[in-house]
Amino acid sequence: MTQTLRAVLGEDHPIVREGIASMLTRNGIDVVAAVGDAEELVRAAELHRPDVVITDIQMPPNLTDDGLQAALRIRETHPGAGVLVLSQFLDATYTMELVKNNPSGVGYLLKEKVSSAEVLTDAVRRVSAGGSALDPDVIANLVSRKRTSGPLESLTPKEREVLGLMAEGHSNSGIAAKLFVTVPAVERHVTGIFLKLGLQQAETSQHRRVLAVLKYLRG
Repeated sequence: MTQTLRAVLGEDHPIVREGIASMLTRNGIDVVAAVGDAEELVRAAELHRPDVVITDIQMPPNLTDDGLQAALRIRETHPGAGVLVLSQFLDATYTMELVKNNPSGVGYLLKEKVSSAEVLTDAVRRVSAGGSALDPDVIANLVSRKRTSGPLESLTPKEREVLGLMAEGHSNSGIAAKLFVTVPAVERHVTGIFLKLGLQQAETSQHRRVLAVLKYLRG
């Protein structure tokens, strides 16, 4: 029997908070706490030790990036918990602060996507399992920045496409389905990416994927 995921939710607008909590509950995720303040969010995570923390960026008490900072604090003290940040803003600064050391177990979704139960619950399950769930629009914004020459420039267009889908959190089979190619074809592209980025010596395939995504996002 699959264990039910336990989530703590931070959102300062009561109607939005109730809507997200209801959507998660209907899709088999146990919302053990739903709070409207960043400090309350940290306390709730400490108390409940959830599998995943879902939070808005702008929350009381300061209504700046309190939710993001709370998520980063929780990630430091409870590294096993996934963190999914929700935002109204397509802001590369927020995204890079979230993933700057390790993009595994983290997600960043634009709030406009949260109306889709499938998108939200898929992101929650990915980050709780240690994967990433970065919004495709956020990825596009990050990689459109001016880049200096480096190993990324040696990637073929197809390898860039594969690496972008890796950054969104897709597995090799998921990438194959997206690109309408075979899994072995994706595996060859992934191997080429690792070689060109100098990551063939990393400890595990998952570690190499994390390092490749970081290189891709940092440009």
